[in-house]
Amino acid sequence: MRTLARIVSGHRTAWVVLAATAVAVALLFAVLPASEGDAAPPSGVPETSQSAEVTELLRQFPSADTTVGIVVFTHGGERLDATDLATVDARAAALAELSTTPRAVTPQVSADGTAALVAVPLDAATTDDDVAGTATALRDAASADLPSGLDALLTGPVGFQDDVANSFAGADVRLLLVTVVVVAVLLIVTYRSPVLWIVPLAVVGAADALAGRVAAAVAEPLGISLDASISGILSVLVFGAGTNYALLLVARYREELLSQPDRHRAMRTAVTSAGPAIAASGGTVALSLLTLLLASLSGNRALGLACAVGVVVAIVFALVALPAALVVCGRGLFWPFVPRASSSEAADTAGGAPHHAAPRRGFWDRLGRGVRRRPAIVAVSAVAGVAVLCLGLSGYAVGLSQTDQLLGDPDSVVAQRVIDESFSAGLTSRTTVLAPSAVADEATALASGTQGVDTATAGETAGGLTRVDLQLSAEPESDAAFATIERLRTGYADAGGRLADALVGGSDATAFDTKVAAQADVDLIAPIILAIVFVILALLLRSLVAPVLLIASVLATFFASLGASTWLFQNVLGFPALDTAVTLYAFLFLVALGVDYNIFLTTRAREEGLVHGTHEGMVRALASTGAVITSAGVLLAAVFAVLGVLPVVALTQVGVIVCIGVLLDTLVVRTVLVPALVFLTGDAFWWPGRRPSRQLQAPQSPVREASADASAATNRSR
Repeated sequence: MRTLARIVSGHRTAWVVLAATAVAVALLFAVLPASEGDAAPPSGVPETSQSAEVTELLRQFPSADTTVGIVVFTHGGERLDATDLATVDARAAALAELSTTPRAVTPQVSADGTAALVAVPLDAATTDDDVAGTATALRDAASADLPSGLDALLTGPVGFQDDVANSFAGADVRLLLVTVVVVAVLLIVTYRSPVLWIVPLAVVGAADALAGRVAAAVAEPLGISLDASISGILSVLVFGAGTNYALLLVARYREELLSQPDRHRAMRTAVTSAGPAIAASGGTVALSLLTLLLASLSGNRALGLACAVGVVVAIVFALVALPAALVVCGRGLFWPFVPRASSSEAADTAGGAPHHAAPRRGFWDRLGRGVRRRPAIVAVSAVAGVAVLCLGLSGYAVGLSQTDQLLGDPDSVVAQRVIDESFSAGLTSRTTVLAPSAVADEATALASGTQGVDTATAGETAGGLTRVDLQLSAEPESDAAFATIERLRTGYADAGGRLADALVGGSDATAFDTKVAAQADVDLIAPIILAIVFVILALLLRSLVAPVLLIASVLATFFASLGASTWLFQNVLGFPALDTAVTLYAFLFLVALGVDYNIFLTTRAREEGLVHGTHEGMVRALASTGAVITSAGVLLAAVFAVLGVLPVVALTQVGVIVCIGVLLDTLVVRTVLVPALVFLTGDAFWWPGRRPSRQLQAPQSPVREASADASAATNRSR
């Protein structure tokens, strides 16, 4: 780190670093193609699941190359009159011209007469190549010349695919614009400078733009596809983490400028001091993300790889490009509050001797000393508050139905609600059983007698297997539909003989297998992430006690934020449950990013404690880092909240949980709970590493004390 610090802060080498960075970025942009990932995330269900096996086996059936678009006609809940019905017949004829089997396109009127449904068989390959074009053609044909009050709504596989794709349309641009505005505003407020914020924002923006291309280039040879949702999370993470690292470095640089007249030497000290913490915290996040490569869901693997690459890029830019840019721009970048070194401070730091300035007599110093006086009361109060938030976990549930996965009222969701009320809720979903042809009749009879199955019809035969098409009574991808899938699979397995070889697949089965795989991924990856975090903290802090306490605090933050968010989702936002991927993503980000702030605090506490003792060292660390870490936490929380601009429930939930968790961590856990634990454990916090010295620095001279008081007064006035 010392060598890197000398290079990026040198009088001439800083310019060389900036030029080399610009050339490298330009070359990478020229060589690496822009990402062209899927508009919407694929299912990514494990290949060993029954639904994946059914999907693969169905390729040999004649109907494997077909899909369906379902158009629902409704008159605002009123009965369809003769004009409406005649129009539906005419629109069905127009829709038949787009179908692979025109004769099958016939209207079906509900029993209550309030809705009509037209199913349009389509070529699957053609539809997959252009879902948007197919959906547009169906909507145009269905909505032409409709009488006043009659609406045509597209749903089914084609309708939902198109609405999901539309929800991500322009996601990168929207997320980028909102994120940039949020980051810019918070940086201006933090730095109180109309100029300084431009440099870190430009550096982080370049890192974000490059991260997307590098991630796509790394993922392609590994056969990993990056969709729009992953690109959105990647951008938010790079901006959030990169800006956090920038805040920490700039804060340490400014601190050194107050005692060092040479800005190059000040930057060298800043990089040497803050660099290891930035590298360790970023490395923790990157390694934690890479554990997702062990996941069974392809979407989790893609997110892990892409975001790990993004964090590494953010670290490189924060430790290479940003220091060089700050040094080249000079002290004037901090205008109008330009940090100047007093003559006494300059004399004390001459020769490069390390210097630990007296803590500022401000809010964070007073808070630290207040916690030091009553650590037990503070710790118990903080734990009690966290426990109250955890009570929200009593309503924890995972799994959203198809209509609950999108915000707002897209056509596919509105149409599905009409179908739920006027037809069978499971009419638009596909559940397929593949059974040995020798027991096809028995398989059909067993399905017909299973609770939750409306109809079961044996159909095509291929490769010794017969396809049995089922219509369930439950809403697609709901808990009731999942329960029916479980009953079917259990029924076939318990039947024994050739019936035990029957496989249950289709859209509901795929969603159910995805839910099961998501929980398996949490069970596998969460302990690995905790082990990685423990090892990094143990090596960085040279302690076995500190990592245990810090990880416990981060886990408390995770469960509290999950509980608070669950209550908020169910009682305020109207989300009945969490999306299948949300728990793992929230755990990953909160544990990895939460440890970031603890690393920033405890590494500074260890540095101060080696001179001033454990208790005083923690007070000084909190006084020195409290403001910048809190600013970083607020900024990161705001950046993740930006995910809510997309009408996708899963991303909104991830953003809300991480936002609440980061705020809880920075404003409560890291601010009072962790210091209280350090005060309670004392030197044992660093066991078995070298204990901090209890010898304080020599008392300051009256001139030095007066200078410190004047500096504190100036800072308060600003």
